[in-house]
Amino acid sequence: MFKNKKLFIKILLVLKFNLISLSSLLFANQQDVYKQLNLFGEVYERVRSEYVEQIKDKDLIEAAINGMLQSLDPHSSYLNAESFEEMKVQTKGEFGGLGIEVTMENGLVKVVSPIDETPAAKAGILSGDYISHIDEEAVMGLSLSEAVDKMRGAVNTPIIITVIREGKEPFDVKIVRDIIKITSVKTKAYNDIGYLRITSFTQKTYKNLVKQFSILEKEMSGNMKGLVLDLRNNPGGLLDQAISVSDAFLNRGEIVSTRGRETNAEQRFNAVKGDITKGVPIVILINGGSASASEIVAGALQDHKRGILMGTSTFGKGSVQTIIPVSSKGAIRLTTARYFTPSGKSIQAKGIDPDIYVPQSKLEVIENNNSRKEANLRGHLDEEKSDANTNKSNSNKNEEQKTEVKLKEDYQLNRAIDLLKSLSVYDNLKKAS
Repeated sequence: MFKNKKLFIKILLVLKFNLISLSSLLFANQQDVYKQLNLFGEVYERVRSEYVEQIKDKDLIEAAINGMLQSLDPHSSYLNAESFEEMKVQTKGEFGGLGIEVTMENGLVKVVSPIDETPAAKAGILSGDYISHIDEEAVMGLSLSEAVDKMRGAVNTPIIITVIREGKEPFDVKIVRDIIKITSVKTKAYNDIGYLRITSFTQKTYKNLVKQFSILEKEMSGNMKGLVLDLRNNPGGLLDQAISVSDAFLNRGEIVSTRGRETNAEQRFNAVKGDITKGVPIVILINGGSASASEIVAGALQDHKRGILMGTSTFGKGSVQTIIPVSSKGAIRLTTARYFTPSGKSIQAKGIDPDIYVPQSKLEVIENNNSRKEANLRGHLDEEKSDANTNKSNSNKNEEQKTEVKLKEDYQLNRAIDLLKSLSVYDNLKKAS
């Protein structure tokens, strides 16, 4: 009994000592935080009272908040009330500006991707371009939000940006600002191959996808043998839309998982039964401008062997940003998690590699059209045909030539269509054997 009492007292003393140590550590940490906050207050007062020009308190505080957030990663930032409202408009699919998705890298603005049919895209801005000057003012030293603010402006007003592109001397590009209306889903039929392009993931992307695919199916009279899903230069957007779009092509399985700071904060998103294509072969086109939400779709379809990825490696943005409203009527955009493909791969700073590497190229005709043919031989027999067949044949030939010219302008799309046609031929041969 005496021995047990002594042991019990020893345990109590150890616990007391540990509690005191923990309390001292917490107190020390708290004191350290107070010291740092006092330092901030001291610097703030110095700037406020002694800087060469008078600065508004609001501007100083916002700059300090932005500095804190942007020191974390390129995607965390502070949105004041005005910027927060603009962001809400952007996710609805219509906003003002140049039409580029950008990030910050090495002190310069880097173009993630231009948005289709916007002033920037029409001016020839490419994914991977760097912007060093805006209206002759250096970008170096500006925050991303400050640079973006300078690129925004009234509709129909011009802006000159200095572009640095690999392999070229820096050059100026004049762009006229416009209202950016995003048509997030576009479709087209190439004979029996369907083409579906998603330019970004806004609030209406999944809804538009289902609607446009249904129209495309009717246009093709149910004879679709393959589908090209084009995610090139798609800068991303809303996570829930990426999940819904992935689900549209999958019958089951995990689409994406997100993992935050706490181990119990992991989320997994799974597909439900129902493939809108009913199993049609898919080729997914990707490139260095495919980022974030578009990488989620590409990764999910690749891991589930639902489609063949073709093109070049994607951008590599594998983090999730949460918009958190704050008391100023603004918000903070804070990186709260990383996302992982169904196989558990993180694409952060690595990107997704295609199954078939096809860089965008330019086709050149090398066939000699002046080579001798049957028609060049003296005394050759003429083709036997009726006038009606002649007209029909010429009409079909003209349409085929127009389609061929358009495809030759897009080498990657041409290769995707060729692959789907080959798969269709192979499938027919298997059925016939």
